Formats: sequence, C-alpha cells, structure tokens
Amino acid sequence: MPLEVALALLERDGLWLLQLRDDIEGIVAPGCWGLFGGHLEPGESPEEGLRRELQEEIAYTAANLQPWWRLENDGRVRHFFRGPLSCPLGDLRLLEGQDLALVSLKELGTGQVWSAKLRQHRPLAPSLQMVVARLAGSAAGQQP
Repeated sequence: MPLEVALALLERDGLWLLQLRDDIEGIVAPGCWGLFGGHLEPGESPEEGLRRELQEEIAYTAANLQPWWRLENDGRVRHFFRGPLSCPLGDLRLLEGQDLALVSLKELGTGQVWSAKLRQHRPLAPSLQMVVARLAGSAAGQQP
C-alpha cells in the first residue's frame, strides 16, 4: 500500500501559508519550504488526518477545508486541500518546523522563499513545486 499524506494550502489575503521543514536527515525535503500536513494514521480519512496534523504543527483548527487535488506517484498518495487561513499569522504557534510564512504565488514562482528566522532563502520542496505549477496553471486558466 502506498503511503498516504494530506497537505493544506491555506490562503490569507492572496498569500499562501508555508512551513520551513527542519534540517533533519532522513525526513522528506529537509530544510525546504513545504505545506503543513503529514501522514495519515490507520483508519483516518485524509481530512481527519489533515485536521490532526494542523493541530499538532501550528495549533490551528481549520474551518473550511475543500479537497483540491490527489496526486499518486513515488509510492505516495498526496491529498491536497485548500481553505482559508482565518487568523493572522502571528496567532499561529509553530510546533513543528523551523519557520512559517505567508507567501505570494509570484514569490513561490522563484523557487525559493526567505526565512525571517534563519535570515536566508531556502528552496521549495518538490511537492510544493508541483503545487506551484498547478496554482500557476489555474491562475492562467489552464487547470481547474
């Protein structure tokens, strides 16, 4: 069975919430910007798993998550959800990862994002690069 994960594209004022992953060898995309979310536990639906992960990672309860895209490759099934970030960035508690940021699609298109905490640019995780391409295509009217 493939490994299943659920990831959140949370948007506030035209900006997307990102997590800077820890620099820990052996994790997926160490030191890269990605989306909040993670692995599903046995018996969890993708939405249940995502809600649990958002609580564990940023102490956030998402009000409205909508399934957006399902991607199956590399032995993984990724369930992407979209929804609004209903609070200011400063209200979130970062409990996992090195940093978090709200980022424009234009900045995402550069392939790297500035970390205020680390005071350096860091690259996007491969799965986030796929999301950016899909968002850019949607903005251009190429994809639903």
